[in-house]
Amino acid sequence: MDRSCDIRGAGLVVAPDRVPDPDLDLEPEPGAGPQTAVLAGGCFWCVEAVYRELDGVLEVVSGYAGGTAETADYRTVSSGATDHAEAIRVTYDPARISYGQLLKIFFSVAHDPTQLDRQGNDRGRQYRSAVFYADPDQRTVAEAYIRQLDEAGVFGSPIVTRLEPLEGFYEAETYHQNYAELHPDQPYIAAVAAPKVEKLREHYGERLKRDRSRAG
Repeated sequence: MDRSCDIRGAGLVVAPDRVPDPDLDLEPEPGAGPQTAVLAGGCFWCVEAVYRELDGVLEVVSGYAGGTAETADYRTVSSGATDHAEAIRVTYDPARISYGQLLKIFFSVAHDPTQLDRQGNDRGRQYRSAVFYADPDQRTVAEAYIRQLDEAGVFGSPIVTRLEPLEGFYEAETYHQNYAELHPDQPYIAAVAAPKVEKLREHYGERLKRDRSRAG
């Protein structure tokens, strides 16, 4: 797998202490079951690695969102000729972690939301920053949080994260799933995914799974 090892701008641009909690969040409904969030922030290996660590996250799946089923394969998506982005689907327990808190991790650790159609040296629309909202409530929360972060000048540059309706999520090939954990010595993982996980552990220790074997 030919991935660049340039980590400039790959989600390490601000201290998480500067990133506030969302002013607006989704309130869990009594008895609500698991919910899902679909997020795109560059290489799905690296974003997946971050979310698998979080308590309340039940499952993380790497895949493709934004395009059609016919083009949802790695070779085609990597060509940059589709509407897909590399994305992850997070299934979570809203009683343990909120949608807004998932977004906070997305902006503060998982990627750099100020880079347009790229992350580091990974360039193309398939690496765009995007929140694929499943319903109007998710869109409202994401929109409000982006506005909140921009108005606070957290990043120093405007957030370019797109808000796109979730019209389909297509699971990536089996060998992409849990890639970072299964290949910790792969150069790209060591250079890009590992620093993000380290950052998460350093700044959000209270949000981590106590038993890593429960990771989805």
